[in-house]
Amino acid sequence: MPEHSSMHFYLNWTKERLDEMDATLASLEGKARQVKADSKAQADKLIGELKKRRDEFQAKVKAQAQAGEAALQATKPQLESLWQAFEAQVRTYFDTVGKQIEIQQATFRDVAAAQVKVWRETADKVHNAATKMTAENRANLDSAVKQMKADAAEAEARLQKLKQAGNESWTALSGALAESRKAFDQANQRAWEAFKRAGD
Repeated sequence: MPEHSSMHFYLNWTKERLDEMDATLASLEGKARQVKADSKAQADKLIGELKKRRDEFQAKVKAQAQAGEAALQATKPQLESLWQAFEAQVRTYFDTVGKQIEIQQATFRDVAAAQVKVWRETADKVHNAATKMTAENRANLDSAVKQMKADAAEAEARLQKLKQAGNESWTALSGALAESRKAFDQANQRAWEAFKRAGD
């Protein structure tokens, strides 16, 4: 199996994280005027730190993507650490200046929408790649695509339910996002494994 094909699955993982980071930042920046005046400077500082973390993550992904799959795999623990630091900074934001439930709910909705979009895009990419395989090798891939789409629909339904609940804490909301992210990672891994088997 060509290296670039399996690299797509690793890049799906990084794209999901970057899209979440972008959605979080866009949401927080869009709601910045709702932050109380006495907290505005701190909110701006925290948003600046979030941008810095996102930019660092993005720069590392770009640099390693050019070096190939092995470099990306070797960098994954560092990227995980950067991701966790970003999430911790978001928690700090909500613990200090973004306590209004409306801001938390809006951010949750935006990040959930980004997650769902990545799920769909990834399932479509896997499906498109599967159509290029021989009929004999496609059976496992078709099964992986079907499972990924079913997992995506289930994750979307859970996120929709929370969106409608209305007054969950950021801890509960971020926990739901983490569950969905974990399910995406597992579905992405299963699809990669199916491609790997099909290429053998």
